[in-house]
This record gives sequence, structure tokens and C-alpha cells, in this order.
Amino acid sequence: MRLNWDRIFVALLMVVLVGSVRAEKAKEVVIASAKELKGIKAKKIIWKKDGAKMVRIPTMASKQVKTFNRVGEPIVKTVKVDGPDSIYMDTTEVTVGQFKKFLKSTDYPFDGGLWIEVYEVSPTGKHPMVYVSWFDAQAYCEWAGKRLPTEAEWEFAARGGLVGKEFPWGDDEAVAREYAHYDSWNDGKGMTKPVGNLKPNGYGLFDMAGNVFEWCQNWYGEDKRYRVLRGGSWVNLPADLRAAYRDANYPADANGCNGFRCVSGFPVAKQ
Repeated sequence: MRLNWDRIFVALLMVVLVGSVRAEKAKEVVIASAKELKGIKAKKIIWKKDGAKMVRIPTMASKQVKTFNRVGEPIVKTVKVDGPDSIYMDTTEVTVGQFKKFLKSTDYPFDGGLWIEVYEVSPTGKHPMVYVSWFDAQAYCEWAGKRLPTEAEWEFAARGGLVGKEFPWGDDEAVAREYAHYDSWNDGKGMTKPVGNLKPNGYGLFDMAGNVFEWCQNWYGEDKRYRVLRGGSWVNLPADLRAAYRDANYPADANGCNGFRCVSGFPVAKQ
């Protein structure tokens, strides 16, 4: 009997491909709590409570060196974090769908009248959740068993391994639209985009610039009136997409430009 080597080759190739897919799926570790992260070195995990995909942010630097850019904004070039040698961060901003799951699972008193405004800016479950205060973001994180990032963690992650660059993707403003959704009034739509649709930064994080501002743990100043927001939003201009750009708002404020994402690792001191 004459062997059909072409068919045999295709069959063997299919076996290899199926094995590769199964091996890739096996790498997706499902985590239910921060304690389970001890000893975990997987680059990607899935957080059980809210189904979020998370990526490992590499070891933080051993010390913190703060410098300032030309307009006096602080730039954290190296970071010391009390706690884990690395953290896991949501690859995307928390979505409308995830936040609704949180509300259905709890008796958290979210203002139902805000949904009309939410849907005007983020019309589907895959768009980033907006009109969330800092307290709302905190409540979601606590329900999920995660926390908000510190400002230093956020900037370290946003830079994606790059050092001294203007934006999460580098210095070239001309390619900003490939990585960030911003100044959307020009396209006549004036709203957010579904999360994860543009290019990620070097750590695999999407929308670290644009789409929605993201709440951080920290107070903005010593008077402790405002909480920090980072990343720029769908209404901002390119200058506000810089990795060093800082903004802030009253923690009780909720508007159509503010959202958040979560991190996990052994808890650090609240800022």
C-alpha cells in the first residue's frame, strides 16, 4: 500500500497544533484571591470573581527616584513597592458588564439614575464603566478581592518596560491613534470605545492612555481633598496621554470620563 505522505504530514501538524492550543489554555491560571498568588509565576491569569484577564507586571525596581519633567510633573523612573516583587493588573479597564455583575451580586447603593448617562458614553457591556466615583471603584475592587493600583504602580505598568519615554508606546505622537482613544469629538461620536480594541503596551495592557481616566489609591496632595486619576480619556488631547500626566478629582465625583482597573498582589499600605 502506497503511503500518502502529504496526508500524514497534515495529520501530524494538526496534532501538534491541537497540543499547542491545549498547552496555551493550560497556562491560564484561575486565581480566586491574593493569597493564591504566592509562588505563582504565570505571565497571564484569570481572576475568578469578575473573569478579568490579568498580566504579571515584572519585578519592581529596588528604589524610587523621582525627577520632574519640563512642566514640573513628577516622573517616577524606578519604583519601590512594599509587598510582592510583582503585581498582576487587569489587562483592560473594568467594563460596564463587569460592574453590572458586581451590582447584581451585592447590595451596593449605586445611583440607578446614572445608567442613562452611562449608556450615552459607554453603550455596551464591553465598553469601560464610567460615572464611577473613587468610592465606587474601591467597592468593586473589594468585592472582587483586588484593589486599586497605587500611583507608582500605575505609572510603572503604563510605561510597559520603556524608560524615559513620553507615552506608554514611546515618543512618537504620530502613532497615538493605534494605542489610545482620545479627542473623540472629532469623529462625531463623542464616546468611549470597547476595551482592548487598540494595541497594548509592552506589558500587554490595553488603554493605558485614553478611553477613560483611571482612579488610583493615592491622594493628589497633602491636603487630602482629591484622589489621583491617570491616563487621559476619550475627550483629552495627546498632551494628556503622557505617562507622567496627572489629574485628580474629588473622590465622590462621578463623570463620563472616569473609570478604573484593578491590581492584585499581597496588599500594600493604603495611600
